[in-house]
This record gives sequence, structure tokens and C-alpha cells, in this order.
Amino acid sequence: MLYVRRLLPLIVIVLCCSPFVAAQQYQITRADYGAGNQRIDVTQIVRQFALSNQSLRVNNTTFGSDPSPNNAKTLRIYARDSRGQQKTFEYGEGANVSTSQFSGSASGRPVVSAQYQILHAEYGTSTRHVDVTQRLRDLARTNATFRMGNSTFGVDPAPGVVKTLRIYARGTRGDNHVLEYREGSLVDGAKFSGWSGGNWGNNPWHGGWNGARPIQAGQLNIIRASYGVPGRQQDVSSRLQSLVRNGRLNIAVNNGTIGVDPAPGAKKTLWVTYSVNRGAQRIVTVQEGQTLNIP
Repeated sequence: MLYVRRLLPLIVIVLCCSPFVAAQQYQITRADYGAGNQRIDVTQIVRQFALSNQSLRVNNTTFGSDPSPNNAKTLRIYARDSRGQQKTFEYGEGANVSTSQFSGSASGRPVVSAQYQILHAEYGTSTRHVDVTQRLRDLARTNATFRMGNSTFGVDPAPGVVKTLRIYARGTRGDNHVLEYREGSLVDGAKFSGWSGGNWGNNPWHGGWNGARPIQAGQLNIIRASYGVPGRQQDVSSRLQSLVRNGRLNIAVNNGTIGVDPAPGAKKTLWVTYSVNRGAQRIVTVQEGQTLNIP
């Protein structure tokens, strides 16, 4: 018995100093990169490094974007410990970050809870933007995450200008949110409910670019409209204007409705530039077989 009593302190010392004692692990809840209020969501990128236990370097190359040109940027990692306590880690631009202290869930998948239901999506700038709700829905069916830009949406509504993807969504309490992703950012679908099912964004959207005041019913002006494929397009502006009813244009995009087939055998696209009353011009693209619903 005396031998056991003398041995216990030694056991405690060995356990406390042993390299096999697990270090504190943190589950990543969110991560962003940038300076001031110019920051992009990089949660999925950081999680991928953590799940493979790789170190990451804090720079534009790692995150695929420069959210705040000419400013010193930081990486912020928001994480939860085993007791549920929140902690924020911050690293300066150029730092090498060991991800060994960060982990995913027990299944090895990122820990994210769906927070928003998507209502609508626009890509571009405040004066030149396109409706990309359908394209986003198509992406969601095959990609949990994706890096977005002109090639993603197949259109450049504002050449030479850095554009933004705006996703208009409803929170769990019924409040509306606008989530912004600068061109080149990674979009993580895990935060949106029903993401992969694509059963969202089906109702007409009247919130405009700012997602605030609805656009009042008024004169819908079809400024330009073309239908076809690159190199084989036909102007259908007059045809679309004739189909406007009560200030709206809601049609199935196909050869029959448009009244022409400029590229037989090929899947065509309808490009439309329009305005409501004297408002800003907007651009929308719709694939053959889908529905055009404006404004």
C-alpha cells in the first residue's frame, strides 16, 4: 500500500508531461480575411487545411482574392472549444498558421448549421447586375462550395470592374439578410437551408439590388434582347416587348415563345437588358428551357 502511495505522484507527473496528452482542439465555426469592413468569408478554405492538418500561409494567393488592396490584412478564425466556449484567433498577413489545433466534427465534415433560406441572387455592381438565381441553383445541385466569378455565371455585367455576388436570404427568425461575396470569393452552401435541393428562389423578386424597397409595378422597357449562341444570335427585342403584360414579362424560354431558332440543335441563351420606368438598366440571362420572369 505504501508503494502505491509513493507511485501515484509519479504517475500524475508522467501523465501531465506526456506528449501523448491531447492538446485543446477547436472546431472552426467561421473564418474571414481582409481589413476593416472589407473582408471575405474563407471558412471552407481554412477548414480544408485543418481537416488535412496542413499549415497555411495568410496571403491573397491562399484565399484567391485581395479583399482590401494596399491594406495590411488579417485572417480571423472563430472557433469553439470542447466546452462550447467561443474563441477568436487572429493572424497577420504573411503569417504561417499551424492548423493542428483546429478540427472538424467527429465525422470529419465541417461544422456548419444552415442559417439562411435563399430568396434571390444577383451578380454585378449597383448599376449593372444580372439575375443569377437559376445559375446558382444549378451550381448548388452539384457543388457544396464554389469559387465565383464571370466564368461561374457565364456573363460579365460590368467589364473591368470588380463585381459582387449578392445573395438575398431569410434568416431563421424571418428577418431578411444580404450576403455579399466579392468576385473570386469562395461560396459555402452549407450555411443555406435546402442548398443542394435547389428548392428556393422560385418566387418573383422585387427587392432590387439593395434588397430594401420593392420595385413598384410600372412600365417595363425591353432595351435590348438577343437569343441564340455566341456568333449565332438574333435580336428579339420587339418580340419580348410585345409579350409584356401588366408591367411584367413571364415566359418560357424556347423557340416557340421567342418565335425564332437562330441555332438549330444547340442549347440557346436569351440575353435581356431592361429597365422599369426610368430606373437603372438591368441585365438577365436565361437558358433555353427555363423561365424568364422580370422585373
